[in-house]
Amino acid sequence: MRTLTTETAIVGGGLMGCWTAYFLRRRRRSVAVLEKGPVGAQASGVNFGNVRLQGRHSRQLPLAIRAHEQWEQIESLIGESCEFAATGHLYVAGDETQQTKLEQYAKDAQAHGIEVELLTPAEIRSRWPWLGGRPVGGCYSARDGAANPRLVTPAVARAARRLGAEILERTKVVSVEKRASGFRLTTDGDVTIESEFLINAAGAWALDIAKMFGETAPMFAAGPPQFVTEPLPYFIEPAVQLVDGSVIFRQVARGNVVVAGYPRGPSDPVANRAPVPPAKTLATMRRLAETVPELAHAQVIRVWSGIEGYIPDMLPVIGPSATTEGLFHAFGFCGHGFQLGPGVGLVMSELIVDGETRTPLDAFSISRFIDPLAATTWAKREEFDESLTVSTGGRR
Repeated sequence: MRTLTTETAIVGGGLMGCWTAYFLRRRRRSVAVLEKGPVGAQASGVNFGNVRLQGRHSRQLPLAIRAHEQWEQIESLIGESCEFAATGHLYVAGDETQQTKLEQYAKDAQAHGIEVELLTPAEIRSRWPWLGGRPVGGCYSARDGAANPRLVTPAVARAARRLGAEILERTKVVSVEKRASGFRLTTDGDVTIESEFLINAAGAWALDIAKMFGETAPMFAAGPPQFVTEPLPYFIEPAVQLVDGSVIFRQVARGNVVVAGYPRGPSDPVANRAPVPPAKTLATMRRLAETVPELAHAQVIRVWSGIEGYIPDMLPVIGPSATTEGLFHAFGFCGHGFQLGPGVGLVMSELIVDGETRTPLDAFSISRFIDPLAATTWAKREEFDESLTVSTGGRR
């Protein structure tokens, strides 16, 4: 058994953990990442790949803007291509209630200096004539885009390693002890970690760490059902999302169309499985054909889901522990974490090195769950299978 001493230990080798390690090494701070499997194998690698500013909770926007600034220079940061492209993101409203949501999205974005366009039905038909149905309106952000989630986290981990980070894959943390000098982490392998700081970025498994320090959150696991088509002639430039989330799609340069759609279904963090019922794939395919008639005969070549951590208020937990000095949390990103990843890594590194960050994080504090009502109030219950919302409980 060997002991590795480092300033910061990070539990979780997804986007949040690897980006945090990268930015800590940029500032010459020692760091070790412990991941129970391969890096990026969980939610960070199986999501839809949206890199989207518009449509976020207004309190997320300062963090999302900092993240986007990193995405826009990702190749120069990490030295590899992750297929990031600012192809634009289009929301489409199917009724007046949905259009009102888009108007609020636009107002929130514009208040933070993000340029978005509210569009009439005629403007939508003129710019994207392949869209079917009868849209009531839309909202478009040219700065938004997408990247390949299967590539990003391993590439960031390689960049962090080149800078000197310790990335320990297939190394599960089984216990953590708080000591006067910091933390001692015992693993299921041949290494023990001693660190001054501890970052809990363990995704859907993060409550296992938080509970060791008397903290919790109403997080539950869910899976985002997705599929991809055969390669087709390229014609869909922006990522497109219906406001109700019934279908979300984008076409990659190779021609494949990546498709997702709510409601999110159950997943099993214990068995490490997230099956997709065939009926859910068929329902999303039908919705896709209604939305883009040219795709009515497209062949699906792969179906998948993942294990993501969700919180009823649809906001993450980011920031210092409320019980333990030196412990920080970054989990529960509710399916919205892919775009936020580099921003989270940046602000976490600032909290470690500077003791503060200019990005407001109060809305994401784990201490908000001291109030039992805050822990049970749903923001977007309609985005989940009823079985999940019933088992999780809470108010609308």
